[in-house]
Amino acid sequence: MKQAIDRLVERLDGRAPEMALVLGSGLGSLAGEVENAVRIPYGELPGFPESGVTGHAGEVVAGRLSGTDVLVLSGRAHYYEHGNAAAMRPVLETLAGIGIGKLLLTNAAGSLREDMAPGSVMLISDHINFSGSNPLFGEPTDRRFVGMTEAYDAELRAGLKRAAVATGIDLHEGVYMWFSGPSFETPAEIRMARVLGADAVGMSTVPEVILARFLGLRVAACSVITNLAAGMTGQELSHDETKEVAPLGGRRLAAILKAMLAEGRTG
Repeated sequence: MKQAIDRLVERLDGRAPEMALVLGSGLGSLAGEVENAVRIPYGELPGFPESGVTGHAGEVVAGRLSGTDVLVLSGRAHYYEHGNAAAMRPVLETLAGIGIGKLLLTNAAGSLREDMAPGSVMLISDHINFSGSNPLFGEPTDRRFVGMTEAYDAELRAGLKRAAVATGIDLHEGVYMWFSGPSFETPAEIRMARVLGADAVGMSTVPEVILARFLGLRVAACSVITNLAAGMTGQELSHDETKEVAPLGGRRLAAILKAMLAEGRTG
């Protein structure tokens, strides 16, 4: 891990961002808006994963976004790629090691609510880990018993809500349920998820939230809604649909994130 930290510090060349953004599907273009950017492929940083998902670039972009020093992670590793829920642990440990204290996560998700249509944005208030896995499996210390009562930072969430109001963009709020993937959920699983209290379903983010809290980072997360979940429309789901619809919600979420950064609403 020290190698990755040292390499990243060297490439940052004096930059000292305190916030990192993980860009999911539909948000990739935001990395191109970072000013005075330094771009570092994941392959140059020991322990960083190579994403095997189309639409995920796999690079660190450091610079200024809306007047704020940020570190942008364009792409992530998913549990379904290798069966390793802790695939992002080296990345997050490196971020913590260079002084990052706040983490904003984004993802693409399916909606369980008719009022939250494709193209919408949902602020995650809480999550349900339905995968049966945990990125802290095997952690030998008592630090593994991480409290998750306030996993999603109240101040960061409030800042995102205020930014949404300022931009005039509707920001839904709800509970995200993590399924392992890579197959999509069945209609029966979606009915179950709704009964259990989920508002959206997806295949990422929750492991990163658990790891971030383990490392002491403050976390907020948002979902770009790309589809209504299985059984709600009678249509089959596909990754192509995710890639096609994600940019619409991605533009809305990007506007919220930039407004939050511009006004210093990061808690």
